[in-house]
Amino acid sequence: MSHPQLGNKLIAEVFGTFCLVFAGCGAMVVNEVLPGSIGHAGVALTWGLIVAAVIYSIGDVSGAHINPAVTVGFWLAKQFPGARVLPYVIAQVVGALLAAGMLRALFPSSETLGATIPHDMGLVWQSFLLELLLTLILMFVILCVAIGSKERGLMAGIAIGATVGLEAMFAGPICGASKNPARSLAPALVSINGDALQSLWAYLVATLLGASLAVPLWRVIYTVEDGE
Repeated sequence: MSHPQLGNKLIAEVFGTFCLVFAGCGAMVVNEVLPGSIGHAGVALTWGLIVAAVIYSIGDVSGAHINPAVTVGFWLAKQFPGARVLPYVIAQVVGALLAAGMLRALFPSSETLGATIPHDMGLVWQSFLLELLLTLILMFVILCVAIGSKERGLMAGIAIGATVGLEAMFAGPICGASKNPARSLAPALVSINGDALQSLWAYLVATLLGASLAVPLWRVIYTVEDGE
């Protein structure tokens, strides 16, 4: 297989992020339109499965970042060139916006389109801290199983998809378990939901900060291991 060009990588990131938001937020919207039809466990499982599917399908092309926080994390870990950070982030946001737009067209009655909104708007700090920790754990797992910023191989998809599903399972009811700035940004903008827009800053800052903090933790743990 020839080495993909940057254009191929960006198209893959647009499509991969589209699939992520369309399936994950779509499950939330369907559960909203038809209450109880999927359930919380079903929504969490959908998030985990779509992440695994995308990793297995485009991991060898773009690395299947499908998340600006992951791209930034790889860059900070010196596993990804800085010149490609902005193009990747733009591609991911475009993919997320296209998915949110499609969900709006399919489900015009949805008020949130699967946006991430704190369970208690008076406790935004709670969701902020949860998102920071969830993203830190996810980025740490990704760094441990990814190969040169390319999330490929049998264990990568299983480990990363399972982590996403696990975090959505226990933290989703409180903060939405976004772990992804593009995933939070797109439905908030397209739905124009007041609560989603008001708390959006927390999801953008916490996810990027969490991914950034995972890098020194990964370095410390693996530096100690290599030195033994």
